[in-house]
Order: sequence, then structure tokens, then C-alpha cells
Amino acid sequence: MISYCATLDVPRQSATALAKLLSRHRRALGTRRLTRALTPWAQAVLILRWYRDATRIKNLARDAAIALATAYRYVHEGIDALASQAPDLHQVIADAAKAGMECLLLDGTLIAIDRVNDPDRTVDRWYSGSRAHHGANVQVLASPAGWPLWTSPVEPGSTHDLTCARRHALPALYPAAVRGLPVLADKGYTGSGAGIRVPVRRQRGGRELAPATLGWNAYINAHRAPVERAIAVLKVGWKALEHVSLCPQRIGAIVAAALVLTRWQKSY
Repeated sequence: MISYCATLDVPRQSATALAKLLSRHRRALGTRRLTRALTPWAQAVLILRWYRDATRIKNLARDAAIALATAYRYVHEGIDALASQAPDLHQVIADAAKAGMECLLLDGTLIAIDRVNDPDRTVDRWYSGSRAHHGANVQVLASPAGWPLWTSPVEPGSTHDLTCARRHALPALYPAAVRGLPVLADKGYTGSGAGIRVPVRRQRGGRELAPATLGWNAYINAHRAPVERAIAVLKVGWKALEHVSLCPQRIGAIVAAALVLTRWQKSY
């Protein structure tokens, strides 16, 4: 065995905020002092190591000298505590309008997962044919500057972006679009409704698009591009999102927790 020192590339304020959140959670549960294997601070560091570096939970348990089941329980507890602080979509829209944003950006991302055993179905719902691997679909709403503002609950990887958006985002975005806050998206959201601005899709075998239409497409594509940065801020900044080995049904909470950590980090 070789021992070594390491530095976690996360602001200390984030660990402090998470430790305080976990401490409040323990008090709400009625947990007595000195009955936990780790202090709130040590648990916060464990959770941040998992999020930032995608450290295997087996290694986290070994380093903290706790049981593997305890490490899993602590990670899930941290995910739930963080996800409870995620912003509500309606509040995000209200804040964006108050800040004077000209538009919002919407796109979906696929979070890679392990193969899911679903023997009761003839179709593998968690397999994305477009990406050719198993994953979970999460919708991301971003600001024009390319910062993530909101993430949706999880849907199986085979679910189309438009279907996910209709279930979780569009009912709240339509009224905002009517009030002058449109949403820019890619061609996958064609047919999503008024206020959701997408490039015009050329029909198969149809005529070439007019110059004015091509200009519109270039405008939409250029202005919606920062949403890719917002997705990268989440997936690259928190390596645990690159491939999730936990239950895929938990990915909505996992991504929401990463959003909270991102908002904290941005504020420091």
C-alpha cells in the first residue's frame, strides 16, 4: 500500500456549505451526536470527491475507513440534500425575466450509464439509438451566457428530447414566451409550439431553403450555441456525470445536485 496526499479542486466554501446542509439534515432526522461514522465535514468531502473526480465509492469507503454500504448511503444522502436546494423552473424563469435576459436556451444531454436489466420489456428503454449506448436523458435550461439554470427529471435514453421537454419544461416555458422570453433550441424540438424558436428543417426531397431561411437558421444556431457550454460546465466540471454507475432513476437528482454545486462555485 502506498499513501499519498491529494488536493480536491473545489472551493473550501463549497465543502463548508455542504457540511452545513448535511448538519441541518441530520438535525431534522433527529440524529444524535457522535452516532455517525463520519462528521458532516468528512461526509461533505467524501461526496465532493465522488462528484469532482468520479472516485469509486469502494475507494471512498476505504479512505474513510467505513463500510461500503455506509459509503453508498452517505453519497445518496448527500445527493438528496443537494438536490433539495435545486431551483424551481418557474422561479428560474421569473429570475431570468427580472434580469432582462433576451432568451433562454434549451437542449438535452445523455448521461452515460451501465447496462440496465429490464426483462419485462421487449424494448430497451435506456438504450439511445442516436448515441449507440445506454444512457439517461436530462434537459438543461441555460442562460445566453452559457450557464446552466435548471435541469429536468430523468427520462430513459430512448426518449426523444421533444418528449422530455413536453413532460418537464414546455408547460412552464410557453407562458414565459408569451410574455417576451422565447426559448432557442435545435431542430430536435421542431413542432414544440409557439415561443420555442428552432431552425427550419429542410424537407427530404424538397427545395433548397431560401436565403432568408438560411439566415434565420444561422441566427438560431449561433445564439443557441452557449447551451453546449452550459452542459459542459456540468459534465466536465463534475466528472461523476460522465458515467453514472448508480441507479439510473437517480440521475435526475444527481444532475440537480451538480447544478447546485455549480451555482455555489460560481458565487465564490
